[in-house]
Amino acid sequence: MKKLFPLLLICLAGSAAYAQIDSALLMKDLQILSSDKMEGRKTGTRGNRMAQLYLLQRFREVGIKPFNNTYEQSFFFSRGEQRIMGTNIYGYVKGNVDSFIVISAHYDHLGIKTPANGTDSIYNGADDNASGVGALLAIAKYYKDHRPHHGLIFAAFDAEEMGLQGSKAFVAELPVSAEQILLNINMDMVSHNDKRELYVCGTSLYPELKTYVIPAAARSSILMPMGHDKPEDGSQNWVNQSDHFEFHQKKIPFLYFGVEDHPDYHQPSDEFSRINPSFYYQAVSSILMVIQEADK
Repeated sequence: MKKLFPLLLICLAGSAAYAQIDSALLMKDLQILSSDKMEGRKTGTRGNRMAQLYLLQRFREVGIKPFNNTYEQSFFFSRGEQRIMGTNIYGYVKGNVDSFIVISAHYDHLGIKTPANGTDSIYNGADDNASGVGALLAIAKYYKDHRPHHGLIFAAFDAEEMGLQGSKAFVAELPVSAEQILLNINMDMVSHNDKRELYVCGTSLYPELKTYVIPAAARSSILMPMGHDKPEDGSQNWVNQSDHFEFHQKKIPFLYFGVEDHPDYHQPSDEFSRINPSFYYQAVSSILMVIQEADK
């Protein structure tokens, strides 16, 4: 695999349709964030703090600007009798106008669990959701070199796995007024699908957003079905299942990009080795195309 991996990256980077995303950095960020070193990135743990430090470094390298001289937003919440501190990492790329699109992904996961046989298992969360954070960083890098029309806020949320706590804290204390935020693009699990399907959730609630999705889907080499956003979908209604829900609660339109559940979902087997690299690269590039349409 190590010998084939550089060749794969060269093939991906050579695709004319997807020349805008840095494939090498995309894969590197995903691999590092989902490594054993990060200990599953559970909120309030050493591994989660290590992920924060990595994101702070990458935000600076990419050129994302901080609000009020800091990238960090700390918040507190309770689980039972335990009081936990979480930390969102966020910043912006300046646009030509004073309105914003928020591009988000959560970086926390489930940490280390002790199964019945007594051995520790690290839940590395490669697809869920190191993949969304890798996508966020890749899209930010693109826009640092290609100035957007609207300002873009890049938000890596903590404590999504504990009840969307990071996005709750963020929308409660937005860095700009809610009226200035036009749209939330949320990414949660975008790297692992054998059918090459990346779902787009939110267009049933905000049908005007289809005008951004349809032209991008037509140019994409993966499938981008719209759905998982109707009451009749039952447990497969994803409207309240990731951080975009908190924006929806504020009446801020959203598009949520994600794959359907797979056997590695919330399992120790959600590892970097299990993602679909070609699909992941094309998924991130397709999300970028939707953002480009929205930013026009």
